[in-house]
Amino acid sequence: MPTLEESREITVLTELRLKNFKTWLDTGPIPLRPLTMLLGTNSSGKSSLIQSMLLLKQTAQSPDRLIHLNLGGDEASDLFNFGDFDSVLCAEARGLRRFDIAFGFRRPAYERVHDGHFACSYGQASNGAAVVQELEIGTGERRLRVVRREKGAFSLFVDDETQPRGKGRDFAPERSIALSPESLALLGEDAALAQDLSLAIRRELEGIRYLGPIRRRPERDYLWNKSSPGDIGSDGSRATDALLASALLRDGWESGVLSGVSEWLKKMQIADKLELRQVGRSSRYELVIHRDNVSANLVDVGIGVSQVLPVLTLAYFAPNGSTVVLEEPEIHLHPLAQAALAELFVQVSRNRHRNIQFIVETHSEHLFRRMQTLIAQKQTSPDQCAMYFVEREGRHASLRSLEVDEFGAVNNWPPYFFGDSVGEARAQAQARAERMRERLSG
Repeated sequence: MPTLEESREITVLTELRLKNFKTWLDTGPIPLRPLTMLLGTNSSGKSSLIQSMLLLKQTAQSPDRLIHLNLGGDEASDLFNFGDFDSVLCAEARGLRRFDIAFGFRRPAYERVHDGHFACSYGQASNGAAVVQELEIGTGERRLRVVRREKGAFSLFVDDETQPRGKGRDFAPERSIALSPESLALLGEDAALAQDLSLAIRRELEGIRYLGPIRRRPERDYLWNKSSPGDIGSDGSRATDALLASALLRDGWESGVLSGVSEWLKKMQIADKLELRQVGRSSRYELVIHRDNVSANLVDVGIGVSQVLPVLTLAYFAPNGSTVVLEEPEIHLHPLAQAALAELFVQVSRNRHRNIQFIVETHSEHLFRRMQTLIAQKQTSPDQCAMYFVEREGRHASLRSLEVDEFGAVNNWPPYFFGDSVGEARAQAQARAERMRERLSG
């Protein structure tokens, strides 16, 4: 059994790198922290960074173990539909016909693999499907590779070996993350390492919990089947099930979800309390919002409450060690509530018993400004938060790491980061002076 200190060790994705993926020619290594924020203009490439991880996650969860990359299409099980191979491939790489996804991770020291990496290059098969060209999984100085050769055969290499352990169609990897049984049979003592690496990578991908920017509108009441959902869904449609499980099952970490959500609704000043109320004697429940001594069904209050509920729920409901990926968590919220989200992310990510990592794509100046304040107040630090600005340079995306000092100041502000505030103030002053001159002359 792990010791108390070991059980508190952080589990995180440590790095991400994309090549020839959508608008990205090469991101370079992108360090990820317990809290990583992605900022930038619309259609700049922020979402592509997130989508690369979702692509691997839905591949790892595919029922077809022989698939190399699941580009999606099944609305019931897939997180995102990527279309075809050319929809993923960067336009400038059409001649090369390959794209790469790589990431690093760190897991608790008591696990057999606690510091590892994944790197995979994909090409296109004759049938149009994406196929692995080269896969490398490793930990420390150990590396296992499979490389695609002619006619669909794969060669298996260990560490720096120049001669393959074996070659053939049977050595094709499974779901991009696992070596085939035939490969494992040739590895001998290294077979255990290969299996441990694949398991660690799979756990990292399965630990991603994603909530998109388009969330399900609330219903007047909900039918509950008296069970706890495994996830709240990319549109937050099962957030109510998670809240009901928290309130009525009271099992493990889930027992604090409802109270945590209520607490943050109050901090955001959009509700005093959230209540789950049974409708008659049925199995249906309604969500009731209390504010200023008035109670109302969730449907009858502002849309902002229903849109932030899945964000708050996921922050508390995600299993320990999860990576929570959020797109535009601030949508439909007023400025004070947007700023409070920064406090939520910092507080939850600092809880060593939960080990929750956040990757947040946002357009909110208020959320970002509050992050600066929290750093200045020493509630978090630059080494715990990574902030990136994504912008377009012609047809390609470009990433700028924001240099934030210990006082929360940004030392390399991009031009017009949050609009031209100085220009707006100058225009207002000029307009005011002009109107004053008109009054005096009239």
